[in-house]
Amino acid sequence: MTSRSRPPSIGDAERQQRLDRLRQAMPASGVDAVLLTPGSNMRYFFGEAFYESERFVGVLLTVERIIFICPKFEESAIRAKFPMIPDMAFWEEHESPFDLIASLLAGQDCQRCALDPECSYGHAARIGDALGQLDLPIHCESAAALIAPLRATKSAQEIDLIIAAMQLTLSVHQTIFEWIQPGMKASKVIAEIDRLHRAGGADGGNSFCAVQFGEATSHPHGVPGDPALQEGELILIDTGCTIDGYNSDITRTYALSKLDSGIEKWWQVEKEAQQAAFDAAAIGTPCEDVDKAARDVLVGHGLGPDYDLPGLPHRTGHGIGLDIHEGPYLVKGDQTPLAAGMCFSNEPMIVVPGQYGIRLEDHFYMTAAGPNWFTEPQQDLYRPFG
Repeated sequence: MTSRSRPPSIGDAERQQRLDRLRQAMPASGVDAVLLTPGSNMRYFFGEAFYESERFVGVLLTVERIIFICPKFEESAIRAKFPMIPDMAFWEEHESPFDLIASLLAGQDCQRCALDPECSYGHAARIGDALGQLDLPIHCESAAALIAPLRATKSAQEIDLIIAAMQLTLSVHQTIFEWIQPGMKASKVIAEIDRLHRAGGADGGNSFCAVQFGEATSHPHGVPGDPALQEGELILIDTGCTIDGYNSDITRTYALSKLDSGIEKWWQVEKEAQQAAFDAAAIGTPCEDVDKAARDVLVGHGLGPDYDLPGLPHRTGHGIGLDIHEGPYLVKGDQTPLAAGMCFSNEPMIVVPGQYGIRLEDHFYMTAAGPNWFTEPQQDLYRPFG
């Protein structure tokens, strides 16, 4: 497999639009400042995720200012990465970055500060302690309500990147189907999937990979061990990669030789449930209704109900983007209306405890006219790629 062309990365203009939308939403929420910390939200707005450590790095946003906070000795590297950021605040190695954050909030006459929902409890607690020491009546809360709606609806460029990642992973699945043989250990299959993702131009190798044979397929995310594929066993492979940080995540369940008719029956029911979820996805429909559509099919065939087994032990789907699992979710209780640009997995797995599991996982994105598949769903237990 050779490296394929990649869509353009998210550019500065789109990131600026994201920042503008966030800052425009702040006054209506009564929020004076938002503090972004390392993680996918930092990457969403600034193209760099960093990682959380004892050396605090973050960005303080107000309606008027964007202030990058970092150790003083990192100034040259930060300015090289983010030449568009005019305001920076530094702390020396013997100083507390949390005291610096408290003083910045005080200087901005802030009453309510929304913290990145990915901010750790440890850092949030230290910010609270610093505010308390200055006796500042600043209320801290989560910024999830501000950030999640922005990230839930993807731009055309984001969807192009997800399409590229999904198509790469689908081609890896097909290559593995043509290559895998009885006697191969799961670890060998995982290593080959990793190699193929790298060769295909992913950011790295696999972002994750589960290879399950036989009874192990009845455990949604597998069990420890490194079994070898036996003749006549069901195969379940769930894997993905990232391109420019955007995730793929596809599961295929198939067999290399004829299986029990009961497995064939439930494979078709799984296919029916996946299609029902797709058909239920319409603009304005609550997310939970898509989950219900899949479960209704399963209940109609005597499975479940709810999370009872044999049946579907988890939600029907999750959002996807810079995080492989992100909101909103196709699950009971999530009443978020489907909107153009939202992207979801569709994976109403059937588990028969102690015997086998069947999961077909593809993703779709919402358009004004309804859902579109990122990848063509599997059509046959024995000929998964036509």
